[in-house]
Amino acid sequence: MPTEHFHFVTGRLAEPVLRSTVAPLAQRLGFAYSIEALPITVAALMTPEWIAGRTRPPAAATRLMTPGYCGGDLAPIAEATGLPVERGPKDLRRLPGHFGQAADPPKLDAYTTQIVAEINHCPRLTLQEIVAVARGLAGDGADIIDLGCDPGRRWAGVADAVKALRDLGLRVSIDSFDPTEVTEAAAAGAELVLSVNSTNRDAAADWGVEVVVVPDAAETLAGFDQTIERLASAGVPMRIDPILEPIGMGFARSLRRYFTTRDRYPELAMLMGVGNLTELTEVDTTGVNLLLLAICEELRIGSVLTTQVIPWAAGCVRECDLARRLAHYAVSQGALPKHVGSGLVTLRDADPTGPTAAEIAALAEAVRDNNYRLFACEGETHLVGAGLHLHDADPFALFEQLSQSGPDGATPRNLSPSHAFYLGYELHKAATALTLGKHYEQDEALDWGYLTRPEASHRPRRTGRAAEGSP
Repeated sequence: MPTEHFHFVTGRLAEPVLRSTVAPLAQRLGFAYSIEALPITVAALMTPEWIAGRTRPPAAATRLMTPGYCGGDLAPIAEATGLPVERGPKDLRRLPGHFGQAADPPKLDAYTTQIVAEINHCPRLTLQEIVAVARGLAGDGADIIDLGCDPGRRWAGVADAVKALRDLGLRVSIDSFDPTEVTEAAAAGAELVLSVNSTNRDAAADWGVEVVVVPDAAETLAGFDQTIERLASAGVPMRIDPILEPIGMGFARSLRRYFTTRDRYPELAMLMGVGNLTELTEVDTTGVNLLLLAICEELRIGSVLTTQVIPWAAGCVRECDLARRLAHYAVSQGALPKHVGSGLVTLRDADPTGPTAAEIAALAEAVRDNNYRLFACEGETHLVGAGLHLHDADPFALFEQLSQSGPDGATPRNLSPSHAFYLGYELHKAATALTLGKHYEQDEALDWGYLTRPEASHRPRRTGRAAEGSP
């Protein structure tokens, strides 16, 4: 016998689809259920207070589920029914996923890779500009702010910049081969120097901070071993970086160097400069960052250096933060990095599920009010209202159909300028979703992963008796 009995509350239009969704789910998961279609056409118009005054769950019910669009505090329903109450998904077709999340989803709060985020050409910026950029990078997940200097031009303000960031509680590194700049930065509180090779390794012991060792020539690793040995004998803490080369400049060979370097120096900390790929490859960077951070996780490369100069790499710090968590989860758990977080899925969608054309047609037959409902399905946008079902691949053509759908081909009386603007905005979102294979939900932001911006609801709503059917 099932121990859990879910009582689902919905509106008249959604009842058939809800029943067809819940029945196989209940059979598969072994729970009892009841479905109550309250006297309202559109479930999204329900409020907790309205539901509390009308719902009548059966005595066997152990839990009540409201529609996802039922906003506000659900306490009035719990008080009226004596049942625990939870809010379902906004799209009831996602109900199986909702139940699949009954166990806590995996947490992506652990990671092992440190992010060093470089601010390029710091001598060309004001102190206020450096501080503002550093705050943003730290907010996006950077562990260390790297102050990039200009070769051949000594930066007189390096100490002031380091102190300003340290006063904010930020960790700082200095990116310079100039021993004077590095000395001043280290004295002011910088904890890491990028980079050291045969040209400046003799000065490194005097700085009293950790350094990043790089070869004199990346393709041959010339001077790399000698610098490592010299610094180790002097007791200088270090991270080693055999240099990641851009595509077309020996990228695959440079990746191999990280593998061989890890084999040769299994106990030394390592760093990878991922910016050589993200900045110098004209491609969206989310997947690139995940692949590189996964390599770092598997090879125990404990830090990456990244930057955000070129426009297509503008989100690299945030992407590296998400990628290091996902990679650590996959490697530490021996699990695939999927269905645990979709923050890096920005162009497509993790779940583009939506209504079928047949379901939309059935809904169109049942609708009795004049509210316009929009759907994206099989390459077309559909618009549904009372006695109205329009669809077209071209949003302009669809709107033209709507504008002539009133009596005698006139514009419908409920198509006010503000409502037309709202529909135009939603049609644009639906067209974008169709183009990219995304899920479209009217009055909801498209899912752009970590780039998603929540949208305020602007859907025209009817309230009170006008929205209800007869009791």
